[in-house]
Amino acid sequence: MSLRLYGKPLVITDSGGKDSLVCRELAKRAGIPYEVVHNLTTADAPETVYHVRDTFRRLEEQGISCMVHKPIYKGKRITMWSLIPLKQMPPTRVQRYCCQILKEESLKDRFITTGVRWSESTKRMNTRGVYENLTSDIKKKLILMNDNDEKRALFESCTLKGKRICNPIIDWTNGDVWEFIQSEHLKVNPLYERGFFRVGCIGCPMAGKQRWREFRLYPAYKQAYLRAFARMLEVIQGKQILTTWKDAQNVFDWWMEDQQIEGQICLEDLDTWRQANPEITGEK
Repeated sequence: MSLRLYGKPLVITDSGGKDSLVCRELAKRAGIPYEVVHNLTTADAPETVYHVRDTFRRLEEQGISCMVHKPIYKGKRITMWSLIPLKQMPPTRVQRYCCQILKEESLKDRFITTGVRWSESTKRMNTRGVYENLTSDIKKKLILMNDNDEKRALFESCTLKGKRICNPIIDWTNGDVWEFIQSEHLKVNPLYERGFFRVGCIGCPMAGKQRWREFRLYPAYKQAYLRAFARMLEVIQGKQILTTWKDAQNVFDWWMEDQQIEGQICLEDLDTWRQANPEITGEK
């Protein structure tokens, strides 16, 4: 379908994670022509960046075309750190503008394959399909949920161009993915061997509590977010927009869903107080 509709091979989007690895291996075993593209988010862990470079080097030696797509926003190069001040708010689970701009805006008018799976979230279960045709006209967006869908013939005969998406492992569980990887001895991102269950952007709100561990391992990324939040506040204050955020650290704490209330005592404070007041605690 990709060759017939676009005159170009299928594109395998590779984030450097386990699901992308499986999709790439399936395309290889299918014997079809394909290309591989990595969307540079600018917030990936160093291990992911090096893993993608090493993977692309090996694929290119096999004659497979590989490309690293650098994000563009409003005609200019963009990074996570320059995007946050432009959007005037941190990315959240609900406002995932970072994914849209840094990853999803690329490869328009191409047929792509992703590693999206229903088991990853309820939203994906309800909104993502095996096959998707995305166009600028929302009324023409088509999603095929299974091979018996009555719209199957329409999809195969449609010649309107837009981003078309195939999600070949949409119904795979985590167990399915890891069983395939282990049984076929595929090389995974080293972050998985360090206990990571996902290898997306450092600090991604979708990672939940794992973000605390990520920032302990990669403190430079925390500082990058703090600088971005500081510039964001400058933009907000320059436009005289009311906000309860006092400074970049305050934004970071809110963004991380820190339950520590300002003024509330914590264990470190208690230890300091006990050492400063031995006559009350009875400690010498």
